[in-house]
Amino acid sequence: MDTLPTTLPAWLAHVERLHHRPVDLTLDRVRKVAARLGLGFDCPVFVVGGTNGKGSTCAMLDSILRAAGYRSGLYTKPHLVRFNERAQIDGVVAGDADLLPHFEAVEAARQGESLTYFEFTTLAILLLLAQSRLDAAVLEIGLGGRLDAVNVVDADCSVLTSIDLDHMEYLGPTREHIGFEKAHIYRAGRPAICSDPQPPQSVIDVAQEIGADLWRFGHDFNYAGDRQQWAYGGRSQRRAGLPYPALRGANQLLNASAALAALEALADRLPVSQQAVRQGLLTVEIPGRFQVLPGRPAVILDVAHNPHAAAVLANNLDSMGFHPVTHAVFGMLGDKDIAGVVARLKDRIDHWHVGPTPGARGLPARQMAEALRAAGAAEGAGRSVAVHDTLAAAYETALGQAQSDDRIVVFGSFTTVAAVMQWRSGQRAHGA
Repeated sequence: MDTLPTTLPAWLAHVERLHHRPVDLTLDRVRKVAARLGLGFDCPVFVVGGTNGKGSTCAMLDSILRAAGYRSGLYTKPHLVRFNERAQIDGVVAGDADLLPHFEAVEAARQGESLTYFEFTTLAILLLLAQSRLDAAVLEIGLGGRLDAVNVVDADCSVLTSIDLDHMEYLGPTREHIGFEKAHIYRAGRPAICSDPQPPQSVIDVAQEIGADLWRFGHDFNYAGDRQQWAYGGRSQRRAGLPYPALRGANQLLNASAALAALEALADRLPVSQQAVRQGLLTVEIPGRFQVLPGRPAVILDVAHNPHAAAVLANNLDSMGFHPVTHAVFGMLGDKDIAGVVARLKDRIDHWHVGPTPGARGLPARQMAEALRAAGAAEGAGRSVAVHDTLAAAYETALGQAQSDDRIVVFGSFTTVAAVMQWRSGQRAHGA
């Protein structure tokens, strides 16, 4: 290319056009470019993968490390509103000026090599973090593991959260297939945390075959709690009197225990005090994970987009207390299990408001409404499914119909939550 882009939006538009496929699971091209970049970390690196819970686990690790006084770098995805959200250094989202030199470096190093959007942007962010004088880096891996771009980094400690059915067109049709792919973030002789209470046998097999130091939930670490506080128990470390994480949801203690197991495994390099754990848990933030917004009616944002996450969302809604009517603002991608998601939630939702999901993988609103009705979402007295031109219009209608004691749950994909967040941001900007 003759002229390099000069702004982040222009770079992102350029990167989107580079490769003929949006997902191309192979490490060969990424490894070549990473080698040309001399990509490498001189600090401990945590890599976190899994089907659900990996974003929360990353956020807790990063929050606790920063509370302990470490300079931590965090890479998560996808973003909700701005691309920059994917990269944080010491709790601060990277600015455009921070990212641009690393986009230029990847462009120069690829030497005509075709990279997907995810591969290119991952290399740029990894390069930023590697050059930021960090004490620790926390990296969320993408949909897979074995052939995911983040897996060019040899983690000092790898964490697998839940293993469930998602992205089956890329990872395989069963939990055993998916577990095999995800377990390849583990490394020989290094801590390999697994917080899935019933992991596929393939995860255990891969860990044993490569000689990883496997830490299993219920075997090597565990937690116990009451209504007031909880306790962590690991191989040699006990932490009692812990506060519940600021992140809401029934599964957050499982995610928190995985984070504490990872920190225990690297305690000789990154010692963390009890006070730092407490502070990190109390102050951790992550938007869109059972995020309950202030005000009435209650508005819940949740990026749940597969049956397992929908079941967790259903349990979390049940724990909220009584709300006369529940409205849903709903949009999913076309390659997701809509029927499986709806089956977990249809008995808890009275009125569904659907809008078209943006992007190449998105679904038109009418097609989504048909899928909802086919899954039984509109069955029963007082139930309805309404079609809207946009997700913002779906939310605005739900907001207008809901009474102060009702609730609105926004879910189905990151893009669904992002659309509502952008609408709300626009309303605040206009003083509404």
